[in-house]
Amino acid sequence: MYRIVILYEEAPDPEGYADHVERFCQPPDGVFRHGRVTGAAIGDAKHAYYAEFEFADKQAFDVFVRSDQFKGAGGDVMERGWKLSTVEFLELA
Repeated sequence: MYRIVILYEEAPDPEGYADHVERFCQPPDGVFRHGRVTGAAIGDAKHAYYAEFEFADKQAFDVFVRSDQFKGAGGDVMERGWKLSTVEFLELA
């Protein structure tokens, strides 16, 4: 299983994020999830919002990360001024 994990410093505005999700976060061979960060094991949470894409196999992951849809999502985030802490790719055992 492969994932793209996105952590936001600040929560995006709900209306703008709904538009973003509708336009860019519907991978043809994957799943998208998102929600607010509610706390941390020690101290205050360093992030305010979480999003992830999940893919069953490497091929679906590779196709999506090379797609205009994924590139467009990054551009849209930048245009809207949302502050990302990180975008990371994971392979789960």
